[in-house]
Amino acid sequence: MGDYIPSWPDPVRPPKGAPNILVILFDDVGFSDFGCYGSPIKTPTIDRIAEKGVRYTGFHTTAMCSTTRAALLTGRNHHSVGVGCLANFDSGFPGYRGKIAKSAGTLAEMLRPHGYRNYMIGKWHVTSLNESGPTGPFDGWPLSRGFDRYYGFLDAETDQYAPELVRDNGHVDPPGTYETGYHLTEDLVDQSIRYLADHKAGAEDNPWLLWCAFGACHAPHQAPKDIIKSYDEVFNGGWDKERGERLARMKEFGIVPEETELPPRNDGVRGWAEHSDEERRLYTRLQSAYAGMLDHTDRHITRLIDFLEETDQMDNTLILVLSDNGASQEGGRNGLVNAMGPFNLRPEPVEEKIARIEDIGGPDTHTNFPHGWAMAANSPLKRYKQNTHGGGIRDPLIISWPKGLPAKGELRHQFAHCSDVVPTLLDIIGIEPPTHVNGVEQQPIEGVSFKESLFNPSAPSRNAPQYFEMFGHRGLWQDGWKAVAFHPMGTPFENDIWELYHLAEDFSECRDLAAEEPERLQKMVDAWWEEARKHKVLPLDDRFAPRFAENAERLQGDRRKAVFHRGVGHIPSDVAPDLRSRNYVIEADADIPEEGAEGVLIAHGDTTSGYSLYMKDDHLFHDLNIGGEHVVVRSDKKVPAGRRKLGLKVDRLTREEKPKMGKGMGRSRYTLLIDGEEAGHAESHLGFFMLISWSGLDIGRDRGNPVSDYAAPFEFTGFLRKVTVLMGDQTLDGEGVGKAEMSRE
Repeated sequence: MGDYIPSWPDPVRPPKGAPNILVILFDDVGFSDFGCYGSPIKTPTIDRIAEKGVRYTGFHTTAMCSTTRAALLTGRNHHSVGVGCLANFDSGFPGYRGKIAKSAGTLAEMLRPHGYRNYMIGKWHVTSLNESGPTGPFDGWPLSRGFDRYYGFLDAETDQYAPELVRDNGHVDPPGTYETGYHLTEDLVDQSIRYLADHKAGAEDNPWLLWCAFGACHAPHQAPKDIIKSYDEVFNGGWDKERGERLARMKEFGIVPEETELPPRNDGVRGWAEHSDEERRLYTRLQSAYAGMLDHTDRHITRLIDFLEETDQMDNTLILVLSDNGASQEGGRNGLVNAMGPFNLRPEPVEEKIARIEDIGGPDTHTNFPHGWAMAANSPLKRYKQNTHGGGIRDPLIISWPKGLPAKGELRHQFAHCSDVVPTLLDIIGIEPPTHVNGVEQQPIEGVSFKESLFNPSAPSRNAPQYFEMFGHRGLWQDGWKAVAFHPMGTPFENDIWELYHLAEDFSECRDLAAEEPERLQKMVDAWWEEARKHKVLPLDDRFAPRFAENAERLQGDRRKAVFHRGVGHIPSDVAPDLRSRNYVIEADADIPEEGAEGVLIAHGDTTSGYSLYMKDDHLFHDLNIGGEHVVVRSDKKVPAGRRKLGLKVDRLTREEKPKMGKGMGRSRYTLLIDGEEAGHAESHLGFFMLISWSGLDIGRDRGNPVSDYAAPFEFTGFLRKVTVLMGDQTLDGEGVGKAEMSRE
């Protein structure tokens, strides 16, 4: 052996007593929606977790999904790490890249060197969606940001019955369908249990982090029909009654002070009694779908908690249950049964919604509740998600740790911010944030640990100010006071009216003290600008409509041709051919056997919206599906056997300078082609204006809830060599696209 001496690296030993960490992150759930925060929605398991820990009443987020997740994951402000707004676009400024900077390590990256195994389940949405395709790049995906395993979806939302799923670094099919009883929430909990069971088998001595980010209760609100219908009786009294009852319960629980007032209804929300009986029945069912989704999720969280108890892991597991922002305003004043139509200028009248009331929550719907119910979900706070008033940024937070936290069912009224979560967890574990991650020097942690308040109900809140900004709406919390400005998009920022509230005495922001305390307000406004400069908030820009159009032009503006060869995998919407507001041609190169063939050649979308080119009964078909309204073209002759070029040509015949709801983009002709010859056509005012679908594209099959009238996946039975898409010039309406994208967030 000579001078050779074997050596081995020292094993990584976790800090003594380091807890497992379970983060249960909800989406668009309002401040008062958990049962233990005042809601009649059944959340017994969440309530049970609260009984074994603490509930915070002063926890704040960032008003949107991507942004809160970026702050929660990194312990820094969302602008500071490059996610100032949506992950859906990159504005070119440091605070608005749509992707977490490498200089801002995630909690998983910080824990990994200390022996933690890290598992991510569910919604990610903190990397650019144009990087979500099968070729990445993957450096912004969970496995490149410290997680060892991942199962979930990268986008803001997904269909709960036919989700866009990723396992680790690849897109996969859901393991079931609506018909077989599949629902994403159940699947995510199954995978969570699988990861923890595997961990128990292979790394029992190592602590784990499980980041479980459900789709609930982001639209589409989908849940089993029996659970949904069970809530009709609960909510048929309306949102005015519900707000009052919730406030009473919150006072009884001690969540809000006795003197807390209920603000006037949010702008544009009518009294429940002002609506017709049929409207009230519709709105009640839409709220029931939301409640049913939350109830259904709690039922499956029960399985996860039971597993921890059965495997003796519960005692040393630190659990956080929280929401990423307030309840959503994207459902509009009347709610939506299928949001996809309005996004392409096809209206959804109330009468149509009422006619589909029994479909709500099912696989052919994309539902969201009306403003009145979102207002009730955020009780007793003003406004909604997207806004920097309380309804957008004040959220529930429950923390439980049986072994380490003696509190049982207690309340904590200290201010805390989502950027404070990482430093709090590091403080509890007893580790310092790293100076470098993967060789990259790290930004300072900007959040402040609130560990002391977990153990001491009298501990002071942080003394550092906290700014807020979203879509030009602004706010600043400091020493129990809050300055806030609502910004109407498209108006000068200098015209915004700043309000001032003493939150310690005015929980619900009802008494504006701006006129009484002008000097205090001015100091806080000045402090906001200072924080904005420090954290990359500037330049302020509310041109979100043009930003989306500019982003699409920058990323796909030169793309005129897309070729999909046999064997290609699933293609997410953001990297699929962009067929909005343009002429295009689709051509499939396929062999048709003598006995004929059937099946999908190309399909993009799902039952709620999209298009499909397919063969059936020896004929070629194209189905344009806009919000459930179908424009179907059937070839006027059979497709002969042999090698064929099967296609579609779309010509925009007339164009609206300013398209309006119900008029579409003007008229378009949809012409089928067999070997280059016309084989039938249809004309319609319907077309893709703002989006195609949030479900992606498949070649040779339609894997999810099908676009057209066939049973998925309806795989092509001939031999499909490739599909080519040729695209003409495009003129996008940024305002319309922006509205669709903000709803998507």
